[in-house]
Amino acid sequence: MLTNYTPNAARYETMTYNRVGNSGLKLPAVSLGLWHNFGTFDDFDNMTAMCTTAFDLGITHFDLANNYGPEYGSAETNFGKILKTTFSTLRDELIISTKAGYDMWPGPYGNFGSRKYLIASLDQSLKRLGLDYVDIFYHHRPDPETPLEETMLALDQIVRSGKALYVGISNYDGATFARAAAILQELKTPFVINQNRYSIFDRTIEKNGLKDTAQKLGKGIIAFSPLAQGLLTDRYLNGIPEDSRAVKSGKFLKTKDITETVLQKVSALNKIAQNHGCTLSQLALKWVLKDNAVTSVLIGASRPSQIAENVAIVNIPPLSKEELDEITLISTYPCGKSF
Repeated sequence: MLTNYTPNAARYETMTYNRVGNSGLKLPAVSLGLWHNFGTFDDFDNMTAMCTTAFDLGITHFDLANNYGPEYGSAETNFGKILKTTFSTLRDELIISTKAGYDMWPGPYGNFGSRKYLIASLDQSLKRLGLDYVDIFYHHRPDPETPLEETMLALDQIVRSGKALYVGISNYDGATFARAAAILQELKTPFVINQNRYSIFDRTIEKNGLKDTAQKLGKGIIAFSPLAQGLLTDRYLNGIPEDSRAVKSGKFLKTKDITETVLQKVSALNKIAQNHGCTLSQLALKWVLKDNAVTSVLIGASRPSQIAENVAIVNIPPLSKEELDEITLISTYPCGKSF
């Protein structure tokens, strides 16, 4: 059943759109990730409200993966319904991405980076989404057993078959990324972007060469987990809430890792945010976008109001050098010591 949704006519007036590396593609500074809250057991009306709120605020990029849910595939299925019922006339205004690389189905052909897995997985994703193609298709993680050439040739074939317009890679380090880029450049494949974890508390891409290599080669970066699984929000300003993700799940953010020192850092960062006239989560997102290396920051949400708060960062003044230096000092200060 089609909805009577009419997009906000002013949706492109306030959002910032950044070029993806040296390519012709642009992404909104803030993109919406569907990793959480779009699964089998989540409320469909709330999913739809989050997507329409995002689009009304200028978010054109919706990021998925084959195994987002839970259950596996359910985020793509639910977003496919939203595309059909709400965004049916808006396909050409949307950037839709999906991925394959993690466990998806039983047996030896439903994981990692073989040609068999990547092509079969995307075919399944397109059926769930109800699409002929996605705008960006990612290899979700490096495969230690499959030759890199095989994985990259599969990405090339996917573009040439018309099932994706661009390709990207995710969770690669700088050296492996450079090797992948060289293969795809020789093939003339439109490889444009890397998706990696990046936050005030996780600067791995600064240490493993990914960020520097992306800038050198003219590729974009889209950052996920910019709020450190919720740690860089007001949720932990007064300790660890009983209903927090760390307590309820503990899969990525574990209570044992949220030490008193970490909470002190969160509190200190919150003071910088207050002085800057924003929330802690807005400060964290603004930090990720502090230079031209990161094209877009991926947010997750459980309700539309969170999306509105996060998108407001485009109107917040840039962080000063003094603020950036203070954030670095706080976030990198050795554990076990006060600041």
